[in-house]
Amino acid sequence: MSEALTRRRALAGCVAMASVPAARSALADVEDSPSSAIADIRALLERQEADWNRGDLDAFVKGYWNSTELVFQSGGRRTQGYEAMVDRYRKRYKAEGKAMGRLAFSSVEVIPLSADSAFARGAWRLTMPDGATPGGLFTLILRQLPEGWRIVHDHTSAEDPPRPK
Repeated sequence: MSEALTRRRALAGCVAMASVPAARSALADVEDSPSSAIADIRALLERQEADWNRGDLDAFVKGYWNSTELVFQSGGRRTQGYEAMVDRYRKRYKAEGKAMGRLAFSSVEVIPLSADSAFARGAWRLTMPDGATPGGLFTLILRQLPEGWRIVHDHTSAEDPPRPK
């Protein structure tokens, strides 16, 4: 083996060994971040639930990305953009004389996808003043943005209404 090749291998070995602590440190950061992301996203959803139950739609929608790229899909319709999503909520839940009801999330799972993205899924249930209890499932895609975790895509489905007997 040539002396130059031996030196290159030795240098490569030194570089590899020197990077082990840095790699371990980076891995520790990645390993710590999923639990923090999960806790932060759960806190966001708990705040949204509390905001809704206070009747504060303006606070509730702050959990969404304020962007024209936000996507909200529900009831067979796609709504594009933050303002359009807010308008949809206002028409559906804040129209004159309408009550927002009491919101409860359940079976919530949060799965980190990377250091700055995750998805959450679960069930939702509204208890309305008239006794109706609409509910269904949701899947959210979230991103860590400068202002914190925000929902960038929401796909919400409703259960089929009960059939008359």
